[in-house]
Amino acid sequence: MQLEPNAYIAATEQNQSLALTAGPGAGKTEMLAQRADFLLRTGVSRYPKRILAISFKVDASKNLKERVQRRCGAELGSRLDSYTFHAFAKRIIDRFRVVLTGNDALNIGYTIGEVKIPHQQILFLDLVPLAIKILHNSEVARNAIRQTYSDVFLDEFQDCTNLQYELVKLAFLGTGVRLTAVGDTKQKIMGWAGALEGIFLQFSRDFGARPLNMYRNFRSQPKLLRLQNEIILTLDPASVMPDEQLTGQEGEISSLRFDTCANEAEWIADSVLQWIRDELVPTSEIAILVSKQLELYAAPLMAALEARSVPYRNEQQMQDITSEPLARLIVDYLQCLYGERYPDAWRSLSKLLIPFEDEDSRSSAKQTFGQFIRRERQAITKEDVGGDRYSSWWERVRSFLKFIGVEIATSLSPDYESKERLDEIVIETRNRINDLRRLDADLLRALCRFSDDQAVSILTIHKSKGLEYDSVIMMAIENEIFFGDQEANRCAFFVGVSRAKQRLVLTHCEMRQRPEGYTGRWSEHRTPQEEYLGYTC
Repeated sequence: MQLEPNAYIAATEQNQSLALTAGPGAGKTEMLAQRADFLLRTGVSRYPKRILAISFKVDASKNLKERVQRRCGAELGSRLDSYTFHAFAKRIIDRFRVVLTGNDALNIGYTIGEVKIPHQQILFLDLVPLAIKILHNSEVARNAIRQTYSDVFLDEFQDCTNLQYELVKLAFLGTGVRLTAVGDTKQKIMGWAGALEGIFLQFSRDFGARPLNMYRNFRSQPKLLRLQNEIILTLDPASVMPDEQLTGQEGEISSLRFDTCANEAEWIADSVLQWIRDELVPTSEIAILVSKQLELYAAPLMAALEARSVPYRNEQQMQDITSEPLARLIVDYLQCLYGERYPDAWRSLSKLLIPFEDEDSRSSAKQTFGQFIRRERQAITKEDVGGDRYSSWWERVRSFLKFIGVEIATSLSPDYESKERLDEIVIETRNRINDLRRLDADLLRALCRFSDDQAVSILTIHKSKGLEYDSVIMMAIENEIFFGDQEANRCAFFVGVSRAKQRLVLTHCEMRQRPEGYTGRWSEHRTPQEEYLGYTC
């Protein structure tokens, strides 16, 4: 992979902190992985110092850790600690809990739950504020963290909140620790959650960070890049892509008007079916995006897809449970147990259950897991009643959870330190699979809908952030849905269009019938969002 000049500087910088802004598809996570590889292999991060990487999502945190281990191997890669902000805060609390006093004091076995119980249980949202209190009040805690790390990576930094930035400053401001903040201000769509304005400029001032910009986009075809560049001219003229990056005629863009939302839904469903059947586009490489109120806007489309037997995932409905690592683990296990052609599921299980240690440990763990799978398959054969090979699937899940034990389950997320939360995830996973089996009784096909292996994704723009697809359809490019803060709307629109690698379709309607049973504000007569649609010209 040929790094552009600024990416090479960012990967190999040995002295300064860095404020790196990069557009969608520029390889931000790849750059961080290469920087970690450089720091660890060259000894710039000198043993026993470690590297701390802080992300906003569990998946992003795990992705970076895996990339670094693939490059460096287990020994060097083990010196990268990759956490979410909340997981990092929890580690501070667990280690220095005794600093907390009064109403904040916590017992050694404290849990995280839905309600506060003095000294026994805190809320998930309490993690960062309590970690801040510890660092503010304890020089020992501050020094321990500072002496542990040589470098800190801050991913998706444009979404950093005031409290999260305060935690970073308390831990590392005024020290010799190098910080690398990476993000894209054009994708800042978390203002509603408290994301700071001007965070990169503030960070550069506070930490003396060198500003850098990565321009190259490895994701989208040239026609799509030119459209994105037109939006960048409005959002951030200084960040436009160079002309040589925009040459070529590859890629597809179209903008379509429909009389009614019913006609829109029929056309989208027919087109998706044609892409899958005739062009052999994988279903998981197709996404339909809506700015907001997905259930209301996409209801006719979901009915049209079901009529054509096109599998889809309503991400808004499924987002909470499918993003849970334990739910994903259960799905992976069931696919391995009942199916044969699920290599991704096998790899995922192996990473968790077969440790990155010496060969003897790996061999023993592999043998133990293999024996367990064989016993479970034998049990399925014996319990196969009336030809229903899935009759005992939930018993098999319970057996698996007992096999892996509480220690492995709780290691998947700091949330799972709460037994109540752990049990809740298990129950929600069972309920979701049962719901999907009502649509398709075959367990393996239902599991494919649960995961994103073989289904079209229907999701909001906010939930699409960080994802990419071959073909993207953005519905309802209309003034009636893009209301309020126009700068935030433009950023959201940019996020949506930049998800597409090969094909982008924008649609709008003249008439959207009020959804049945919906009594909230709703405009049936619609007007096109001329600015956004104009970018396709």
